[in-house]
Amino acid sequence: MKKKKVNGFDYLIHLVLLAGVIIVAFPFIWMILSSLKSLPDFYSFSFWPSKLDFSGYKYIFEETDFLQWYINSIIIGAIVTLSCLVFNSLIGYTLAKYKFVGGKTIFILILSTLMIPTEMLVIPWYVMGTKVNLIDSYLGIMFPGLIEAFGIFLMRQFMLGIPDDLLDAARIDGMGELKIFWRIALPQVKPALSALGIITFLGNWNAYLWPVIVISSDKMRTIPVGISLYATGDSGGIQWNTIMGMSTLAIIPMIIVFLIFQRRIVEGIALTGVKG
Repeated sequence: MKKKKVNGFDYLIHLVLLAGVIIVAFPFIWMILSSLKSLPDFYSFSFWPSKLDFSGYKYIFEETDFLQWYINSIIIGAIVTLSCLVFNSLIGYTLAKYKFVGGKTIFILILSTLMIPTEMLVIPWYVMGTKVNLIDSYLGIMFPGLIEAFGIFLMRQFMLGIPDDLLDAARIDGMGELKIFWRIALPQVKPALSALGIITFLGNWNAYLWPVIVISSDKMRTIPVGISLYATGDSGGIQWNTIMGMSTLAIIPMIIVFLIFQRRIVEGIALTGVKG
């Protein structure tokens, strides 16, 4: 087997990619190293800590409610992700595989909601949440994202690729509609489910605007809200090495999820819109 000849252009491409990696990774490396500095060392603006100092992490777990914020973010992200996977796939399957009057109109109306900025929706959400006592609660934080238009669009596009003959054969064999959906349709769209689950979880993990509006107690804060309010000095003096430590701990789940499922993310997004 002949080896591929490497020319100067290939070296140039690799150098450009390496430079891009360094540029992207540098802020994260700086953040991690800064979290291991003492406060005086932090203000020296040196890249490497003169001595590893874990006092910032000790302060995080002993003097703040960071662990509770972490738990809140995990609970909210997990429930919203599960809800989106179930309901978005059901709605997408219905719009893709059932012919009924107004089906295309409903799909267009759902897609049109993607053009509405979130900033325009927070006031109606807050008024509605206040009237039904959802403020400062898990459900109050979660309800805007339990079903999403993008997820419906993604699932519908993938469901269109499932052969109708396969579903008809299952009906002839006596399978019920829900069983067909669960046993036949969902296994055919695993890349879409994986991509939707990852995008939804990471989106809720990083969500800030709506949670900061609806949350009023320290115990209900999510990680982005908690770090933001801590950084503005609502809990006294700001310790920047502590903030860097919080930020370092906050990105761990995102890095793990991305490293494990990165191919699923690319596959799911790349195939979106191929059908229909």
